[in-house]
Amino acid sequence: MVSKGGKIKSVIVSLFALNIFIPTALGLSFSQESSPELGQLKGFKGSELCRVAENTRYYLETQPQDHFAVHPGKMINNQVTMDKVQQTLAFICRTYREDVRAKRNSRLHDKAFLTEHFRFVRWLPDKKTATEIAGKSSNAAKSRMLNGIPEDEIFLTKYYTKLLDGSPVKTGQYDQALYALPEDEQGLSLAQAEGKKEQLTRFRFSRQQVIAGALLKDKLAKPLVWLTEEALHDVLLQGTGVLKVDGKIRYFNVHRNNGISYDYSIGKREQPRYWYFVETPEIMGYGHDQPSKIAIKPQVTFAGNIAALGVGKLIMVSYLDNNQQVSRLGILADQGGAFDNNLFQLDLLVDSYRGWSDYHSHNAHLPDYARAWILLLK
Repeated sequence: MVSKGGKIKSVIVSLFALNIFIPTALGLSFSQESSPELGQLKGFKGSELCRVAENTRYYLETQPQDHFAVHPGKMINNQVTMDKVQQTLAFICRTYREDVRAKRNSRLHDKAFLTEHFRFVRWLPDKKTATEIAGKSSNAAKSRMLNGIPEDEIFLTKYYTKLLDGSPVKTGQYDQALYALPEDEQGLSLAQAEGKKEQLTRFRFSRQQVIAGALLKDKLAKPLVWLTEEALHDVLLQGTGVLKVDGKIRYFNVHRNNGISYDYSIGKREQPRYWYFVETPEIMGYGHDQPSKIAIKPQVTFAGNIAALGVGKLIMVSYLDNNQQVSRLGILADQGGAFDNNLFQLDLLVDSYRGWSDYHSHNAHLPDYARAWILLLK
């Protein structure tokens, strides 16, 4: 007769043998699925997926010291390695390029091809944490969405880069700046800055203090561009601003923050967290410091809990779109403060829009929840 404890031990051993992902909390969050039910593969371009896969793979190869993000996944057993993650990303581009040279339809949009070449690890959400956050939130809509997460689907939010107007100088309308790193931190690496944080301007002020003019008085930081206060809150939330300034489109990306954590339970205007920015040639995703950040593309980039999952995971989500089952691929190549201790949500980068109505008209068909898998090359 096998004891109850012996049965549990036997089950756990069996799960490891099957490459099952074991979470730190009670119950399984990730498990291998041999025959996933997929929909029509659409909503993404193989060329863009390849670009993000290539950029992310380069990050993995050149930034091995970034232990926060460069790892197989905190809950993955030792049969999943960084080599396997990189092979998965390389396979994406190899497949895309072979199809282009052969002048055939993309096999990345072929369900049979994907199930033949990839292992599918089903992701079930951490509903316990989502419910706890919902109970603390003062935002009724947010609480309702978090409480509504199904047992077998993640919360699939969407984010976009804000198309905004700006000014090279301060005006009555454009009276808030995106600031570069303060002058006393210019030239310091991230590690050097962390070593003397108690002396640096960056850690002294909250968002509200900066908005009130704390940096202007003694010219502690250089304004990169000026925008409205409402636009500033949007850019701080989304991490990227796409601004039309004097008729030209310019990109601005978060650089380093003031060390205050994002509070999921309060709104964007109340957040004390503040980011300093840098101008970039395109939209940038994750990177441990600005020079290393990954260039990302809409429709094929997910933001999520990189600390737990590891940057560079190939992810598939599946959902109903106008009564049709749709599946799509993307790369985990971005993050945000909302994903700290969050394994119930992914954020899909959709595009650049002027505002909510523009965004909503293009994305109203996308659902709030979706089944999700992490894909690994067999």
